[in-house]
Amino acid sequence: MTHESEPLGLAELQHRLARFAAARNWQPYHTPKNLVAALSVEASELVEIFQWLTPEESARVMDDPGTAHRVADEVADVLAYLLQLCEVLGIDPLTALAAKIERNEQRFPVPGERDA
Repeated sequence: MTHESEPLGLAELQHRLARFAAARNWQPYHTPKNLVAALSVEASELVEIFQWLTPEESARVMDDPGTAHRVADEVADVLAYLLQLCEVLGIDPLTALAAKIERNEQRFPVPGERDA
């Protein structure tokens, strides 16, 4: 068991989630379709927290301990389902993100740097 001061790496988190699901016999339900649906639901629960806040209130959402806890929990749920989806589909999320950033840097150059 790790302590909060020792964060797990992405691969270890994915393995831990897989072990958790396997111990409960949940793998048959962890199809890409179901994981994407669960990811969407959890992302919507995160949106719900911010739905009626002003931009200023949303910037201070972590100032209230109760709300901060809810936000952190929903972020964790979103990340958990995303990591499980990546595991099932064989996607390395960090490699996918790095490739996407690279493509975006090419598609959206910094203004004034295109001709440099």
